[in-house]
Amino acid sequence: MDLRLSPAQEAFRAEVRAFIEERLPEDIRARLRAGHPAQKEDTVTWQRILNERGWAAPHWPRKFGGAELGQLERLILLDEMFRAPTPLPQVFNVTMLGPVLMKFGTPEQCEYFLPKLANLDLWFCQGFSEPGSGSDLASLRTAAKRDGDHYVVNGQKIWTTTAHWADWVFALVRTNPEAKKQEGISFLLIDLKSPGITIRPIRSIDGDHHLNEVFFDDVRVPVENLVGEENKGWNCAKFLLGNERTGIANVGLCRERLDYARELADRTVQGENRLIDDPKLRSEIATLDAEVRALEVTNWRFLLTPNEQARIPAFASVLKLKGVELQQDINALLARLAGPQGLEKRGKRDTDRGPLTPRYFYSRAASIYGGTSEVQKDILAKAIVG
Repeated sequence: MDLRLSPAQEAFRAEVRAFIEERLPEDIRARLRAGHPAQKEDTVTWQRILNERGWAAPHWPRKFGGAELGQLERLILLDEMFRAPTPLPQVFNVTMLGPVLMKFGTPEQCEYFLPKLANLDLWFCQGFSEPGSGSDLASLRTAAKRDGDHYVVNGQKIWTTTAHWADWVFALVRTNPEAKKQEGISFLLIDLKSPGITIRPIRSIDGDHHLNEVFFDDVRVPVENLVGEENKGWNCAKFLLGNERTGIANVGLCRERLDYARELADRTVQGENRLIDDPKLRSEIATLDAEVRALEVTNWRFLLTPNEQARIPAFASVLKLKGVELQQDINALLARLAGPQGLEKRGKRDTDRGPLTPRYFYSRAASIYGGTSEVQKDILAKAIVG
């Protein structure tokens, strides 16, 4: 099987690489290269630069500000952003909500929200998970009762990523408590400045603030903010979650982090020797390098052989499972290379090692989001057994 890029695709990769080299602010690149997570201002700055080229939402139709790129070109773009590295476009805006509005939203909703989503003039977060209804999403209890031209929302969401940065939330709410679990759910867009909303931080294992609890206490939401039909929000949710699981291998991320580990080992001296001169470490890096390359080839096979993909639905689970394992193994290597400096308190932005141990801690969550590793193994087991 020929897995080489076509001349047009190679030219596109060169175009993307040149664009990033010219337009990515050096301070953003340096912070991300050292292992610091992108801050809100980093993401806003870079997404607006991308949006000038139509690459903030590259898969969107041109009429909505996208570039209508195919799946291979999108993977090339994502791969080059990981390798630079750059912040990624805000996933809740671009990958999740935008396509939902195009499929289920009204013309007025598309006209108002889509340009703001692409340019990050509005930052959305996702209000799905609740206490006691994480994996069993259909058991959610946040209620929205119709009151004239508004819904009155009461309830709680949890694990809400970037809610403290967000302007709006797209949320699943129960509008018919008498219906079966998947029925009676609606999809609402809620302005987080509305009275009655409280956001409380959840500190994760890396010591940072990514996650939040969000409480709704008699929050009034205009009916015009309903996406799709009332009580049919489960259709929106299924469509959105299908989009959430694209680009799951993260080959470019693994490659960039492994390159940084090699660089760090090359300039770290222990005693009289560089760490990179240790044969055992060189062997470990070489093994990880081979595994990243194997993941890359597998990812290309997944994209270039649609018939095989259709015959093996579990192919995506292979990518998710192995991609997560490699991310965690490489982050564990970086944490070891960081040594005691990797345990420095968060907030020190003048070091290239301080963030590496916290980033390892945070990488443990990759086994959970987007479908847990246990679920992926179940899917693979069923595919093998038949």
